[in-house]
Amino acid sequence: MPDANPPTERPLHDIIVIGASAGGLQPLQQLLADLPANLPAAVFVVLHVGASSHLAEILTRRSALPVVPAESGRSIEHGRVYVAVPGVHLLVHDDHLLLRRGPRENLARPAVDPLFRSAACSFGARVVGVVLSGALNDGTAGLRAIKRCGGVAIVQDPLDAAVPGMPLNALRHIDVDYVAPASGLGAILAQLAREPAGETPPIPLDIRLETAIAAQELAGMETEERLGHPSRFTCPECHGALWEIDDGSLLRYRCHVGHAFTAEVMLDAQTVSAEEMLWNLMRAHQERAALARRMAQQEMAQSRVDLARDLENRARGYDEDAATIGRLLKDHVAAIGAPEASEIVP
Repeated sequence: MPDANPPTERPLHDIIVIGASAGGLQPLQQLLADLPANLPAAVFVVLHVGASSHLAEILTRRSALPVVPAESGRSIEHGRVYVAVPGVHLLVHDDHLLLRRGPRENLARPAVDPLFRSAACSFGARVVGVVLSGALNDGTAGLRAIKRCGGVAIVQDPLDAAVPGMPLNALRHIDVDYVAPASGLGAILAQLAREPAGETPPIPLDIRLETAIAAQELAGMETEERLGHPSRFTCPECHGALWEIDDGSLLRYRCHVGHAFTAEVMLDAQTVSAEEMLWNLMRAHQERAALARRMAQQEMAQSRVDLARDLENRARGYDEDAATIGRLLKDHVAAIGAPEASEIVP
């Protein structure tokens, strides 16, 4: 990346990282539309997407800055917007981009936290992190890492967010520098990009370790032990042991292969897992009932009436078990409420 600052001057806030999820497309478009074409900073975006995405093309329509899909090894340039692509984490390292299929974080890849941490590791106080609309709390740990490395933390006003979970969680755990609606974020970023950054403190070991895990440079039980202490819980993704990570007021977990979760995402994943088990169990009882009845028909055809009657009784018992599980599922859905709609990027 070209050195935009003479050696005698302090570096500017020239690395802007943005994370969003459900409801995040509209504020992201608004933010980029408000950035000037001569912005002396590089912008990096992670929006939770599915298996395919046309996000770069969509954002190009509203942005005065060139918007490009991220490519591994590409040099970082001021005045460009780099967008994460499906299936890989977007990371930054020194003067270039890294795309890595590292372990998922908060059930997502790309995820917001790995980008934020990698930027904090490489650029320290030059980094400005922005958390936009989204459910749960991907981005909170990464934004905290940016603050710990001397950077600036910005959060979309939860009252302005379509899905306020991510902004609310960031505000709960981080002393953020700016809170503003989407219509005010572009002006804040344009101003910060022309202001000198503060001093970068030594990068904490835990931030460097977690960045290395996302980059697939480091993983294993010894690493997790340096990040925290063993917990009694298991990973929702691989069912391996989890370590509880000490991260201020934020309760987080990481397993021995690198999957990472906040407590809220863990609880959400366990809720989904419990529901899946109930559906599977209900289906199994229904199938057992159907099979027992088919067997009863076969026995009746062979005039084995007593055995046929016994099979019919067993089928009725399986039906009752399935009905009981059905009531549990109904109560479960009522207790958790309707799931929040996730945003699909075309």
